[in-house]
Amino acid sequence: MNDIRIALIEDHDLTRVGMRTALQQKPGFRVVGEASNANDGLRLLNMSKPDVAIVDIGLPDMDGIELTRRFKATQADLAETADTKILILTLQDLEETVMAAFAAGADSYCMKDVSLDQLLEALRVTREGNAWIDPAIARIVLTQAKSPQSMVRADATNPDGKPLEAYALTERELEVLQLIVDGHSNASIADKLFITVGTVKTHVRNILNKLCADDRTQAAVRALRTGLVC
Repeated sequence: MNDIRIALIEDHDLTRVGMRTALQQKPGFRVVGEASNANDGLRLLNMSKPDVAIVDIGLPDMDGIELTRRFKATQADLAETADTKILILTLQDLEETVMAAFAAGADSYCMKDVSLDQLLEALRVTREGNAWIDPAIARIVLTQAKSPQSMVRADATNPDGKPLEAYALTERELEVLQLIVDGHSNASIADKLFITVGTVKTHVRNILNKLCADDRTQAAVRALRTGLVC
């Protein structure tokens, strides 16, 4: 498989240089460009078309959520065939920030204290088109979702108005869903559950259908907010 082409958009010089150095020392990963602010970052993404962009949420001229929203809108408007994924990197673990990032089109979400091994796994999963949600974020979202004050009732139902409980998942599907929320790829899920990747894909497809979710990210967020998994 080709190297994962990565763009770094981070305003803190030491953090950016540290990530670049660490990533370039690992086989299969290649940093194709860097930017220290959002406007330069948007130009970088449009020019270099990386596989994954690591975007800091606290950029000086425009936050990473707004950058993500604008970039994803540009891709949609131009019907771009190059599908750059956005991995948000942040110190912020507030539920509203996490949900806003995904609403803007972010594909994955990592805390800045993530280990290098976890970051590499997140990049692999994200490049594959799947969501990687930092386990710390998953727990925080679930905790907030169980609070009556923060529960968004619209997320507790599917588009047809039926509650998620009406679409009961099997025990195995719940196991797969939990691993999706924990950020595992299909291959990793197959390894952990001692099943084939093809079987995992079947379970994922069934989960998306039952939750009326368009993708793994949406399924994970709905599952967390409604307490289907923990």
